[in-house]
Amino acid sequence: MIWHLRRCIFPLVLQTPPRLPASQATPLFFLHRHRAISSAASTISPKPFVVEDYLVATCGLSRAQALKASKKISHLKSPSKPDAVLAFLAGLGIPRADVARLVAGAPRFLCARVERTLAPRVAELGGLGLSHPQLARIIPYFYTSRCSSLRRTVGFWLEVFGSFNKLLQALRMNRGILSVDIEGVAKPNLAFLQQCGIGACEIPGMNLYSSRLFIMNPKSLQEAAEWVEELGLKRGSRMFRRALALVAFMSKEDVTRKLELFQKFGFSQDQVLVIVRKAPLVLPLTEEKIRRVMHFLMRDIGLEAPYIVQRPALFMYSLERRLLPRHWLLKVLREKGLLNVAVDYYYTAKLAERIFLQKFMHPFKDRVPGLADDYASRCSGKAPSGAALQEI
Repeated sequence: MIWHLRRCIFPLVLQTPPRLPASQATPLFFLHRHRAISSAASTISPKPFVVEDYLVATCGLSRAQALKASKKISHLKSPSKPDAVLAFLAGLGIPRADVARLVAGAPRFLCARVERTLAPRVAELGGLGLSHPQLARIIPYFYTSRCSSLRRTVGFWLEVFGSFNKLLQALRMNRGILSVDIEGVAKPNLAFLQQCGIGACEIPGMNLYSSRLFIMNPKSLQEAAEWVEELGLKRGSRMFRRALALVAFMSKEDVTRKLELFQKFGFSQDQVLVIVRKAPLVLPLTEEKIRRVMHFLMRDIGLEAPYIVQRPALFMYSLERRLLPRHWLLKVLREKGLLNVAVDYYYTAKLAERIFLQKFMHPFKDRVPGLADDYASRCSGKAPSGAALQEI
């Protein structure tokens, strides 16, 4: 019975937020409202609580979303905490669709304590001009934060990034910016990055870990910048920014090993530095990936070091799902006398898949039985089989 009551009450609560004057719409009011709902429901004998069903019926998640989210809150044995959180969000006027997105992305948010955590935190952000939908999007990042002055910290980063969406992007990658020492760490790092020609708004989009540049030990950040300069990248350049966002989170020993690996394949030190300057993204690649791609390019394709140095993007492509299948397809066409002109290797590797197929698959697929199926199998990582493969 309580299950039926809950299914009836919360969709209505979430869909019809209260239309109260701003002076009355306080977190305390929402708490009283939740207590009234809980009191009415507690008089009925409850049905066994199933997290996945609750997420679907009460939170509006799809069955697939609920299955994934339920694994993170499987310890819940009753709906009391989630009910309180949902009532609080409904009181803020947050639409049901936004609540569903919030819960799907951060299911543990349903375990938050409303009176001790959410209400005080939301109240603390008063005066920053954030709308209720914006509060809904940012709450999951700060409700567990130990930040002593949330309003000051959020206000600081809003000013740094210049927009709420930029702040949200940074938080998605690193919520630690809400706990960092602003005076001792954040401000010195921001000033140093500015000296390097890197604006705060550029950093969150560099890579998955780039927002950690804000909270690094300032001395470590400066040492990383010096190391990037030693690699031949000048401050202020686009590649310097990319390299710093990578090298700052790698050990010097790791970088050195990868540079030496290139030299073992016959590349000079200057050639290796050219590769790094042109494509800093080679640095986070595993040594195994570098080794396998190098063997393929130099042994199987027959490319020489000067050619590869000028085209380091070749290391960025998937060996199994792009380079090998395309090499196989072109080899089939040559073996059958269907491709008699010389084609630059890098040209065939960099083509978008759609264009590659238009040029090298569609004109020949009816003339080589099994060609399209074998190529598709290779691109998907499956073992190839078929007439085309057998005749190579």
